Amino acid sequence: MDLHQLRTALAGIVAIPVTPFASDGRVDGPAYRRVLDNMVDNGINVVTPNGNTSEYYALSQAETRQVLDATVDAVGTKAVIVAGIGGPLPQAIEAAEYARAAGANAIMIHQPVHPYVSRSGWVDYHVAIASAVPELGVVTYLRNPSIEGSDLNNLADRAPNLVAVKYAVPDPVRFATVMQGCQNQGIVWIAGLAESSAPGYFAYGATGFTSGLVNLAPKLSLDMLEALRLGDRDRVMEIWAIIRPFEELRARHNSENNVSVVKEALAQLGLCSRDVRPPISTLSEDDRALVAGFLGALVSRELTKAAS
Repeated sequence: MDLHQLRTALAGIVAIPVTPFASDGRVDGPAYRRVLDNMVDNGINVVTPNGNTSEYYALSQAETRQVLDATVDAVGTKAVIVAGIGGPLPQAIEAAEYARAAGANAIMIHQPVHPYVSRSGWVDYHVAIASAVPELGVVTYLRNPSIEGSDLNNLADRAPNLVAVKYAVPDPVRFATVMQGCQNQGIVWIAGLAESSAPGYFAYGATGFTSGLVNLAPKLSLDMLEALRLGDRDRVMEIWAIIRPFEELRARHNSENNVSVVKEALAQLGLCSRDVRPPISTLSEDDRALVAGFLGALVSRELTKAAS
């Protein structure tokens, strides 16, 4: 896949699948396959294994490779595969090279986890990884509000395979400032905080958004993408209102339930276990009931659409 095709695909929904666990604590391969099939068979064409909703930081290196291999096996050429990688620079380069060998189309570089990050060091980190795999597209997962548009210009000049910025700073105005300061026409701007914030970021120029909701309700996310592309504000806000309770539950208490809410919904749908790994935890009974209410509302919506 050339970089132009990759950019086109990324200007849409970038799915972040969960990583299901079996009763023995290991990665549940069959359940993971069910989750991926539900996405791809319902129209999702970009999948990012080993993202944050995948519990990337709770997986061993062997498990991240297992998950990537399982994604390639399940998805094949039906969807673009963007492999999440990160950690210390030598480890990140090794993971990028593994992603290339495994058959990924691109890599998503997680925000560097380090107590001291300089702007120039942030650029150097990405350039070193991108240079190791020039054949792959590179998506930077930008969560650092200190990074300027000029830093992204610098990165794009030094790493021609940079194709997209997944912007996850919760500030649409800051996003617009960084985007305007970058001025690189080859970069796809992805709203990195899912459906609930996508309308605000699209208003400033984003053309894609990430999603954990697609694990369970891909058609609803696709409906929002279509409405955003058409500029149909009323329809966007109607869908946003449906999604809002789910995403607010994920965001509660500094996003401690981000993954747990998605896995709870999948468990109630019979697709995978609700189990997560520390330092996160499963939902309380009260929150499980809220998830059940959301799923009930989705069923009602689908029945109404079918009858109309």
